Amino acid sequence: MEDAIVLYPSPGRGHLISMVELGKLILKHHPSFSITILILSEPNTNTNSATAQYVASSTTKYITTVNSTTPSITFHHLPPISEVPPSTTFFLDLKFLIPRLNNPNLHQTLKTISQTSKLRAFIIDFFCDAAFEVASNLTIPTYYFFTSSPSNLATFLYRPTLHKNKDQSINDLNNMLLLDIPGLPPVRVSDMPKITFDPTTKLCEYFLNTATHMANSNGLVLNAFDLLETKAIKAISGGLCVPDGPTPPIFCIGPLISNTSQDGEEHECLNWLNSQPSRSVVFLSFGSEGSFSEKQVKEIAVGLENSGQRFLWVVRNPPPDKDKDPNLDELLPTGFLERTKDKGFVVKQWAPQVAVLSHDSVGGFVTHCGWNSVLEAIWCGVPMVGWPLYAEQRLNRAVLVADTKLALKLNESEDGFVSATELEKRVKELMDSEVGTELRERVSGLRDEAVAAVKEGGSSHVALAKLAEVWRQN
Repeated sequence: MEDAIVLYPSPGRGHLISMVELGKLILKHHPSFSITILILSEPNTNTNSATAQYVASSTTKYITTVNSTTPSITFHHLPPISEVPPSTTFFLDLKFLIPRLNNPNLHQTLKTISQTSKLRAFIIDFFCDAAFEVASNLTIPTYYFFTSSPSNLATFLYRPTLHKNKDQSINDLNNMLLLDIPGLPPVRVSDMPKITFDPTTKLCEYFLNTATHMANSNGLVLNAFDLLETKAIKAISGGLCVPDGPTPPIFCIGPLISNTSQDGEEHECLNWLNSQPSRSVVFLSFGSEGSFSEKQVKEIAVGLENSGQRFLWVVRNPPPDKDKDPNLDELLPTGFLERTKDKGFVVKQWAPQVAVLSHDSVGGFVTHCGWNSVLEAIWCGVPMVGWPLYAEQRLNRAVLVADTKLALKLNESEDGFVSATELEKRVKELMDSEVGTELRERVSGLRDEAVAAVKEGGSSHVALAKLAEVWRQN
């Protein structure tokens, strides 16, 4: 019987692509394992807008590409569930609920795989936490692959302690209050993903249960490397984040960088970058889900124009039409494209981010602080301005600014709006100041550490080898 590893990602691009890259990494260095990746199918009936939002981030093209380039990875699509409770109106709830509704299908699939293979490990995304119960019942060793930062993992594991020790919900605390979380710099309440801490919601319950299951799993696999956010990694490994019980082993096997742009070298923006001076361009991109109001888009345009800096900017339509091609003449200030044509380049919807960040002309990155984007910036040695939009991105920025010192903070108003003046100031500071130069030197040094980590004998390479040895002994 062959030794099998089964991976179970959440459908969102940032989660699924990282998990697939993990599968490719395992095969590259330990080809004796077979890799099966379970894919959650779209529910048969889109009963509400939350369900539609859950399935909106299509990864079909990416999976097709991997199928053709890495045929040794097997993608198994779980049967679609027939119905989602119409009372579930929040898409983050669905991220936990749909895997739970799939548990009968998952149970049968794992049993079937176990009949022909020795299932050495089952690796799940935290949104697929419901699978922990299935795997436990089948006595399959279960690991969590955490697709965010070490600091966010430390916060995640410490969540039950925070919940137990606080007399009131974090949501009821003053936004300026500083929280003490092992391995993190002092974090303001306003930088926490507060929506997940409301004790009156099902979502809070999901997160608390997941944190408990993670602490009781066989191990935590992390898309990071030992010298990135070392304080958080040491706090987790030292058991500080789970004070009431044992902490499973942590394996930092990253960074996993996916250059999903198979035709990236042909993209028009790269041709434009070829004609720009070295490290002269600031790149603005905000992830697969990031979009702004029309007012904010216009404000960004004014800030970029007034900064006088060269820029490459990925523009998306304001919600709810963010996935449709924008009409730039209508969306941007009158005459903006003409006035900035010698210094700027605007791309609709998407740009090949790794190819852009690795281009010699790019010297700075205004980012939403999604973890994959942060890792790509580090991998390419590009300093950042942090503009978080949702989820744990504010926490990521807090650590990038205060601890690892790889980014500048962009100041927003209470409703999240950023003025043209503020953007202008931060872009200038990043691209043309001593502070920006220091950031660039720091991230360049960390880039060298990241490259060393994944080479033979590097910390991430060794961590994966240790993990593979544990699997063989299971």
